[in-house]
Amino acid sequence: MRHQKKGKTLGRKKAPREAMLRNLATSFVIYEKVKTTKAKAKILKPLVEKLITLAKEDSLHHRRQALKELYIENAVKKLFEVLGPRFKNRNGGYTRLVKIAPRKNDGAEMAILELVDKE
Repeated sequence: MRHQKKGKTLGRKKAPREAMLRNLATSFVIYEKVKTTKAKAKILKPLVEKLITLAKEDSLHHRRQALKELYIENAVKKLFEVLGPRFKNRNGGYTRLVKIAPRKNDGAEMAILELVDKE
């Protein structure tokens, strides 16, 4: 029984699920947009928002924390040199979830997770 077990499993065990989310987060930071299923995007959104919040203050500790979540060092570099300063004056809400047409072959609900424009 899954009583009081928070979070979605996406039909995967823990290690493959975390690897998939790390891959999605790395792609999101590099391309600033990712097209995926609605369920995956909803789980990815808070993870990416926390990374951007980390990047607003550039310190060695924050860089190492971000490196634990992202696979590629260039993604961490972009996070701290581009995205962090871009959202320096914004208090959260860095991403937008846009629903799009269902996937053709299996009808899965699709969505695009993207960065909002800087204010």
